[in-house]
Amino acid sequence: MKNRGRTVFLCQGAIIAACYVGLTFVVRIFGLDSGAIQIRLSEMLCVLPMFTPAAIPGLYIGCLLANLLTGAVWLDVLIGPVATLIGALGTYALRKYKWLAPIPPILSNTLIVPFVLAYGYGIEEAIPLMMLTVGIGEVISIYACGMLFYFALRKRAPRIFGNGK
Repeated sequence: MKNRGRTVFLCQGAIIAACYVGLTFVVRIFGLDSGAIQIRLSEMLCVLPMFTPAAIPGLYIGCLLANLLTGAVWLDVLIGPVATLIGALGTYALRKYKWLAPIPPILSNTLIVPFVLAYGYGIEEAIPLMMLTVGIGEVISIYACGMLFYFALRKRAPRIFGNGK
């Protein structure tokens, strides 16, 4: 029975990682992942730690793979997933507070990603301005889209994740 739990955990994490990568590519096709305000629908998956701890490594690995596969600079490949990991851990810690749980990934990305953009990609905009624009994109992706995703999954979570809400 113990092995079954590990297998389910690994499968859930792998599926979440694959969904993150897939959504990253879909958004890239439409060009929503570039520009001043970036809408990254893969970031809506950052609400999944409210349902399962398997989302934490799934989001980290998904972000790492997405950054590798989309040709991100090494600083983004290394630091971007860490921002996602920090946010996922915060979401899991606040999972009982559905309206607060999306805030950690919004904050971690808003505070970390502008430095990656500035130093990794050489974008010369002011870091505070990039914090504003990244933050707006994260609020749209995680809070607006993510909470819609949360409410769509909420009733089905026990069947999908086993111990969900």
